[in-house]
Parts: sequence; structure tokens; C-alpha cells
Amino acid sequence: MYENTIKIKLREADKLVITTLVDNYIDNLLASTEHVERASLMKDGVRRKPLLAEHGLSFFIEVFSGEEHHCIIMDFGISPNAMPKNIAALGVDVDQTEAVFLSHGHHDHIGALREVLGSLPHPIEVYLHPLALSQNRIHVFPDGREIPIPTLQREMIEESGCSIVEISEPHLLASGLVGTLTNIPRKTAFEKGMPTAHYKIDGKIIKDDILDDQGLVVNVKGKGLVVIAGCGHAGIINTINFAREITGVERIYAAVGGFHLTGPEFEPIIDITVESMKQYSPEVIIPCHCTGWKAINLFEKTFPDQFALNSVGAKIVL
Repeated sequence: MYENTIKIKLREADKLVITTLVDNYIDNLLASTEHVERASLMKDGVRRKPLLAEHGLSFFIEVFSGEEHHCIIMDFGISPNAMPKNIAALGVDVDQTEAVFLSHGHHDHIGALREVLGSLPHPIEVYLHPLALSQNRIHVFPDGREIPIPTLQREMIEESGCSIVEISEPHLLASGLVGTLTNIPRKTAFEKGMPTAHYKIDGKIIKDDILDDQGLVVNVKGKGLVVIAGCGHAGIINTINFAREITGVERIYAAVGGFHLTGPEFEPIIDITVESMKQYSPEVIIPCHCTGWKAINLFEKTFPDQFALNSVGAKIVL
């Protein structure tokens, strides 16, 4: 499928739990389903502190195999406020975290990085693509407006004592139970990235293809692959195809995360993306964050039995 693709030997997991620490949406009255446990309004007989939603994403990922239990934080939302408050309100034990994974360097995925890394009991490794540290990122709009994109700074990680691990190809985490989807080939004809994304260097404007975009993949025993996207700037279909290629596993169990189909630039590819998802017949589809209202509604309409609406505090159990 892809020439010279690096393969990874992904161990099978018995169970995967993804707790949503930050997402764009919250609904305290959603009912739990087979695969999604909703956060209760009460905790130990006392009303839980409010959970906060914002334009951003953060997952606390737990993967199990026999006696093994591994924990990874993926992304940190857009502000320094929501993620720490939600961690406390939900009672998530992030002290168990053994690694951090950044899907890319945009501001809506690094907001509480300093606060959370600084609160951990010991330094850990932060895995990212080298281009996640790119500077001078801007949005350039058709009317000529230029808006800077706040970006990741190396000191935001290193001041906490944590170390940066730059990865430019698929890598194994959690003793081989989690794989990174790094350097995703852009193969589909319709997933062309974010047209407004650019760099501005020495006054020159250069297109930014957001090549630092990456996701995670877990192979759940007897079920297949779970693909976890941050924003899906490489395209969710490209991301899923890459997961199948590097693992050698064809079956897709679940697709979770940001599929980046919101806004006028992306709405034209909603239909073909949803149609393309049919080829995998996933059992679970949970679009989040930047997927957008129109795309989320079409996913629900097209996959009524597989779809679940995400919300801050949701615990996705696979």
C-alpha cells in the first residue's frame, strides 16, 4: 500500500480506556452506552465540581494487558485552566502517567502543558514530532488577514524536568501496546490539509502542511485496531490507512478523536469522508473536537449503532 513503510510489532491489549479530559462539548445528562461511561453528577454523595469544555482536546489513555497497566496523556487542551480542573473534578490519577504524547504543536493541544507536567511527581518523557516545535506559524485567510498561531516552546516542557523525545517515524509506547502514527502519508485525493495554515519566515509566507500531525493506535485482542486522532490534519482516512499498513492489522474496531471537518474549508469533504469510513465497518465511531457539528451529525445518521457523542468526562471503554 505504501512503499518503504516502517512496520511496528504492536502487542495485543486486553482493554483500552480513554478518558476525555478536554473536548469542545459537554453534556452532563447524556446516558452511558456499551462503550461510553458518562461522568456522574455526584461523587461520594456530594455534587461534583463542574467540568469545563473548550476548543481543545486531551485524553487520558489507559491500556491493559494481563497484569500490565500503562497510562499516557495525549494533548492538553487550549487553556491552562480546563484540563487541571477536570482532572481534579473527575479524580483522574495522572500521577500514574508514564509518557506524554503530543499529536501536534498547535495551541489547542498544548494549553495546560506547563501546569500538568509541573504537577507530576516525577519527570517523564514527552513524545512529539520534531516539527511540533516549529515557530512562526500563522493562518492566512483569503481576504489577506494573517493571524499568528501560538505554538509549542521547548522550555514549556523542559522547565518541568521532563525530557523531549523527537520521533519522525512510528514508535512503540507502553511496552509495545501503543503505537504512534507518525509521518502519515497523504494519499487520498480529498484530504488536502488546512488551507489557511502557513509559516511566515523573514517576511516570506510558506504553506504549512502540518506534517507534525500524528495519532495513536492500539490493537485490542479479538476486536482490531483503535485509531486515536488529535486533529486529524493528515486526514482521518489517511490516518486509518496508515495504522493498518504499519501494524499489518486490517480490522478497524474504533475511530476516536478529532477528524477536522468543521468550517467552510472542510465541509465540502464531509460526505466523502463519511462515505469512505464505511469501508472499514468500525464497531465504534466517536468524533471529537474539530470534527464539527455538521460532520458529527452525519456520522450519527450514517452509523447510528456505532456512533457515540463525546463529552468532557466521558470514559470510552474498548
